[in-house]
Amino acid sequence: MGKHGLYPGHDPSSRTVVTVGNFDGVHLGHRAILSLVLKRAQELECQPLVLTFDPHPLKVLNPEAQLRLLTTPAQKVELLKSAGVSVLVVPFTKEFAAIPAQEFVRNYFGERLKAREVVVGHDYRFGSKRTGDIELLKEMGQTLGFTVQVVWAVELDSVVVSSSLIRAMLRLGKLDEANRLLGRDYGVTGQVVAGKGRGAKLLGVPTANILPENDLLPASGIYAVLVTRDGEHLPGVANIGTCPTFDNQEEMTLEVHLLGFDGDLYGERLQVDFVARLREERRFPSIDELASQIRADMDAARQVLGQAR
Repeated sequence: MGKHGLYPGHDPSSRTVVTVGNFDGVHLGHRAILSLVLKRAQELECQPLVLTFDPHPLKVLNPEAQLRLLTTPAQKVELLKSAGVSVLVVPFTKEFAAIPAQEFVRNYFGERLKAREVVVGHDYRFGSKRTGDIELLKEMGQTLGFTVQVVWAVELDSVVVSSSLIRAMLRLGKLDEANRLLGRDYGVTGQVVAGKGRGAKLLGVPTANILPENDLLPASGIYAVLVTRDGEHLPGVANIGTCPTFDNQEEMTLEVHLLGFDGDLYGERLQVDFVARLREERRFPSIDELASQIRADMDAARQVLGQAR
């Protein structure tokens, strides 16, 4: 079913334990909420459900902020579903944002989703001008027949896990920190498109030039990656940057060399998971020195990814 309805697996006649939010990244903080939803759904013999939005509310209400999301809508739904919950994606519009808080609770938690329990983060606000709060939710729950559970922020090394912090870590090239906060390797999806062809011709290292669907690429640099192709995970080395050795003045590109792979990837859609940042991108005095460094990068990636040389 499309984004206007429930995804397969939901029984529309059943009571639900539901949570609501943007869930960008589906990080460790989100997973704490999902865990409670699943636990309470089992205890109450209800359907576990996530209500989320597309596009992200800030993209509608504050487009000039140019928010760069961690997940595409499809990635987010897939990550949520893999956690074991059903997903309802509500199209977010200015009209939807104007719905009064009480009406939102009645229409969604009361009538549409038949909520038995609502699980929310400690700072949850909702409805027109964010006037609805947890107290209002609890009061209306007494009338509409649902209880409310509040989940406090998840901390890792005394730092609150948040989508905005993960975005900042990725922009700074702090991939290890970002991946720890996500609870997984950061991944982008995209189609293989025509590139400059320099990798194979000049360096003897063919690369797939990927046009990312995601808003956010990690900082420029060289990365050890795992590439998902037709359900298979292939080891590789990725370059994010502008290829300074060739005096490029272009925008950032994502190029991936698959280790030990010989084949044509043009036109295919791949997922690239960033496992480790090997080094920053830099200019080399000659193509020979760049080629030598690329071979060293490939060795480093094999070691990181546990591949036999």
